[in-house]
Amino acid sequence: MYQIIDGKKISQEIKDELKEKVAGLKEQGKNVALAVIQVGNDPASSVYVNNKKKACAYIGIESLAYELPEETTEQELVELVEKLNADDKVNGILVQLPLPKHINEETIIQTISPKKDVDGFHMQSVGALCVGAKGYVSCTPLGIIELLKRSGIEIAGKHCVVIGRSNIVGKPMALLLLRENGTVTVCHSRTQDLKEITGQADILVVAIGKPKFVDETYVKEGAVVIDVGIHRNEQNKLCGDVDFDRVAPHTSAITPVPGGVGPMTIAMLMNNCVSSVE
Repeated sequence: MYQIIDGKKISQEIKDELKEKVAGLKEQGKNVALAVIQVGNDPASSVYVNNKKKACAYIGIESLAYELPEETTEQELVELVEKLNADDKVNGILVQLPLPKHINEETIIQTISPKKDVDGFHMQSVGALCVGAKGYVSCTPLGIIELLKRSGIEIAGKHCVVIGRSNIVGKPMALLLLRENGTVTVCHSRTQDLKEITGQADILVVAIGKPKFVDETYVKEGAVVIDVGIHRNEQNKLCGDVDFDRVAPHTSAITPVPGGVGPMTIAMLMNNCVSSVE
């Protein structure tokens, strides 16, 4: 029988631990504040931003919301980020992506001070991860490592296959699995014999952005499968990159969608905010 890795439960444990830490910091006179900037009112972004605010309120982190109109210029956004960089009361800065087309996301990400880059997207943060130095790590991959560890799944020595090479999930995921002494293969849209490679994985992380792309023919019997995807199907129900019903019986452990990786992303964002003070 396979284990369902419960991201809701594990993220709640992490938030409870952080709540205690924040209470301890407040006793020392240290506050934690996160600035969240949203440009325009993309419905999915609004949901994420609200979830982040709720998590902040629960843990005791002050949440500073900047909701800017769609027509905000790149220069205005850069100036706001620079102002927050200089504000000692702000520990973390998060700019909700995607941004409107007329704003260059890369410019904005690189404007955020690496000391406040709680999303872990700045070049300096990514470089630190590459060489094993201290720095913030992208929240989704960091959450996946926590899911594995807290579910008692050994990474060291295992063959870990990541499908997807995005800067936000695929690449940092591969680096984190390496850091945990996994043997890592990264697959992507140009990979040949994909099923042959994924069929060797002890741990398979799927971040491909295609609904129900991975079925049981991609998965080794008894593998651990982590599904990063989130989509709505024809019935408007949430599903992942993995066809859960077909794949789950062949695994030893699997994350569901929803309730798997998703809740961990916000928990690790909160974790990064708290560690910015510590």
